[in-house]
Formats: sequence, structure tokens, C-alpha cells
Amino acid sequence: MPSRSRAHVATLFLSTVVASALLATGGGAAHARTPSPPSSPPPSFRLPASVDGGAWASGHLQGTAIDLRRGHMYFSFTNLLVKTDLAGRPIGSVTGLTGHLGDLDVNSADGRVYGSLEYKTAQAFYVAIFDGSRITRMNMDARTTDVLSTVHLREVVRDYTADMNGDGVFDGDTGNTPDHRYGCSGIDGLAFGPDLNGRGGGRLTVAYGVYSNTARTDNDHQVLLQYDVRDWRTYERPLSEDALHTSGPASPDGKFFAYTGNTTYGVQNLEYDRDSGNWLMAVYRGRKTAFPNYALYVLDGSKPARRGEVKGQPRPESGPLVSLLPRGLHHGPSGVHGYESGGQYGLVSLGDGRYYVAEAGTVDSGGTTLRTGRSVLRRWTGAVPNPFAARGPAR
Repeated sequence: MPSRSRAHVATLFLSTVVASALLATGGGAAHARTPSPPSSPPPSFRLPASVDGGAWASGHLQGTAIDLRRGHMYFSFTNLLVKTDLAGRPIGSVTGLTGHLGDLDVNSADGRVYGSLEYKTAQAFYVAIFDGSRITRMNMDARTTDVLSTVHLREVVRDYTADMNGDGVFDGDTGNTPDHRYGCSGIDGLAFGPDLNGRGGGRLTVAYGVYSNTARTDNDHQVLLQYDVRDWRTYERPLSEDALHTSGPASPDGKFFAYTGNTTYGVQNLEYDRDSGNWLMAVYRGRKTAFPNYALYVLDGSKPARRGEVKGQPRPESGPLVSLLPRGLHHGPSGVHGYESGGQYGLVSLGDGRYYVAEAGTVDSGGTTLRTGRSVLRRWTGAVPNPFAARGPAR
């Protein structure tokens, strides 16, 4: 183990290198109200106005995560993970994923990158855990290198495969069916934050994907599973797509419901904001005319979950309900609050009133369509319809 003096010199050197790269981009200064060493930048750390995730022959951008301690940004391009520095220079990438890699977040407790990972055809759903410190070159294969481990989520499988009409047939990956409990299409949004029961303690929260289906009434909630991941190393297994494992917790530590109305594939990006204590859920709009079909919903972090009716179920059901923040746009008939904004392709809270909001696109390269993504610095204002303003000081 290096001495304290050597470690201190190394830290200063790394900070100088990263800060120099960022100053060259012309970003604005970050002054966190309540600095938190695991995730907040030091007072002199300057953040760029945007971080470019590059252009790739891959799926579209699904999620982003930032590691401020090390000066890295991560981009999920469906079947590809890209690691850059905060000037947008590629450092490494992970390939070989044939499943659907979705939203990302960094666990400040262990420094690793967690993401949602689906294999719908195989009826298998995982939390993918990337060791970012091992991602040091481009095109590292997820199956043959030691950068990735996975944990199986049995609860998601149960709801995804539920035979709701009792005909003994699993209808597969389709929303045009009464099957899939709560309309579960798998998982997507993912973030670390506090226990939604209000009991304190950190949890990993995983949000369901939800099929768009206007003919049923039991798919109008966002479903959130919470897990205490401190003992998850006992479950972790390497990724083997030829023999998908089922090592994981028997059940979540909490299952919660947020009444928003049906959306198209549920929560795309989930993010906890420690500045406000609220949770943000960015979605693709729903199509039910009885609901406002907003693009962003905010959970009120000041209110712990309460027991109540999970509306629209085939049989009466109750469960822990979490409340939407009573601000923003309001739809009287449904009682739903929300906003119109981006964030569906990536949403990162910096914990001081600022966010990186991702933008996705395409570019033609010699007749080949490449997928692009970048994270743009924005400031939360709470204004309607779009609560994100151009970058600037925290509110």
C-alpha cells in the first residue's frame, strides 16, 4: 500500500490533469451546497458545458453516469458501454453485449457502475456491474474480460412472465396482451438513493419497463424495486450469454408504485437528487387520453411511501405508494403532476441544482448510420413546462 504522502501526490497530479482538460473546454464552476466526498467535485473543479459520448455502430443512447471523483463519464448505447473523460475523450469501451443495456448509475460505496440489463427472449433480467477501473482500452469483451459481473432479478421475471389471463401461454415480448403483471416489459431506469419507506439507508432502485397498452387498466403505475446491495458480491456472476445464471436475491427489499398513467416502456431514466431529496423519472410519453402523458415525473422525497390501493388491478390490491411532487404541470382529472423535458436518454444529478441531460442522435459515416450521444449541463429551475434551463449557477 502506498504511503500517505505518495497517495497525496498522486491525487494532486490526477486532479491537476483532469482540471486542466476541463478548463480547456470552458465549462462553468461547480459549487456544491453540501459537498459529499463520494460524489461531489472539489470547489475548484470545473465542469464542461457538455460531454460528447462519441458516435458508434450500436443501439441508441440509453443512459449516462458520472464519476466525479475520477473524472469519468459513462454512456450506455444499448449493446455498448463507453467510458470517456470529462472532455469527451474515449478511455475504453465494453462490447459483446447482445442484451439491452439501459440506464446507469455509479455506486459511491464501491465506485462501480451499475446498469439494467435485459434478455427478454431468455426471460432473464440483471443488474450489470462494471468495474470502471478495469475499463482501460477500447472494445473489451464483456464475456471474456473481468470488467463485468451480473446479479439476477427474480422479481422482474415473475412479473414479466405472469400469465394474467390464465390461458397457460406466455405471450412473449409484446404489449398487445393481458399478460405481464402491471404491464411489465422488463427493467430500464436505475439509480442509487434512500429507502423509499423513509427509514434511511441507501438502496439501489430499479424501475420497470411498462408496455404501452391503452386497452388495459392495470398498467398505470411506475413500479420501483429497491435492493440493499451491500451483500451482492455473494450473488455476482460473470456474464455467460450461452448459460444465463439465476444467482440473485429471492425478492426485493421493497416494491413501490407511482401513479402516473401508462407510459411507453416505463421509466427510461431514474435519478435521485440529493439537493432536493426528490427522484426524477424520465419517460417516453404514454398514449392514454385519460392522462396528461408528461415526459418527466418527480417523486416527492419528503413523503415516505404509504399503504394504499394499486389502482386498476384485476383483483383488489394494495401496496406501498410513493407520491408525485405537487408542482409543475397539473392534470386535474387524473391528479397527476409532471413536466415536459428531456432526460429519456440520460439524466445525471450533480447534487447542487445542476444536471447533465443527455441528447441522442445519429450521424452518417460513409453510408453507415452511427448513434451519437452527449450530456449537456443544465440547471433545475422548476419552471413549466420545461424545468431545465441552460447551464448556470445552482439555484
